[in-house]
Amino acid sequence: MEFEWNSSKERINHKKHGIWFDEAKTCWSDSHSLEFYDEPHSQSEDRFLKLGYSLKGRLLMTSFCERVHGNTIRLISSRRATDKERRFYEERI
Repeated sequence: MEFEWNSSKERINHKKHGIWFDEAKTCWSDSHSLEFYDEPHSQSEDRFLKLGYSLKGRLLMTSFCERVHGNTIRLISSRRATDKERRFYEERI
């Protein structure tokens, strides 16, 4: 699986949330990560959310879309999970 992103959006994301996309992509290594369809943000393309731990041990909520028949993940944004999202994750592992 390959990852891509817009470097300008990554800088904005880091300034706003303190997360670089190089860290966010490591959430795909979390075997307990959860994925959801993000219907409210899927007007022009199908978007998804991934809730999972990065290799730095931070629980992140990452917005993404799939490209090239699902072989490429385009990261859109990433932030630390809220307390509510953390409880949701912990209840399901």
